[in-house]
Amino acid sequence: VQLVESGGGMVQPGGSLRLSCAASGFTFSTYDMSWVRQAPGTGPEWVSGINTGGGRTSYADSVKGRFTISRDNAKNTLYLQMNSLKPEDTALYYCARGSQYEYNYWGQGTQVTVSS
Repeated sequence: VQLVESGGGMVQPGGSLRLSCAASGFTFSTYDMSWVRQAPGTGPEWVSGINTGGGRTSYADSVKGRFTISRDNAKNTLYLQMNSLKPEDTALYYCARGSQYEYNYWGQGTQVTVSS
């Protein structure tokens, strides 16, 4: 199992970023997927999840209405569109295989920093 995140960076408050996660080593289309983040000094926080077909999505209250998760099973890729970013969104963002309560693999993460 390999999950490789990209798309992070530094952005001003109110800005946007789109994260991507390239998956390999397993049948991507048969797994629910999630995004998880971890800020310095805190534990992991589940951010968003999507089912195998992409028709059902869920979000943490802290990002609802600002973030959108999606997937392209033909490209084995997971996405997270992040809009209206806030300083409290600053964290290392991980792509994870599995749903909110049962993800078991994650990548190396991509850093998102929201600062003026």
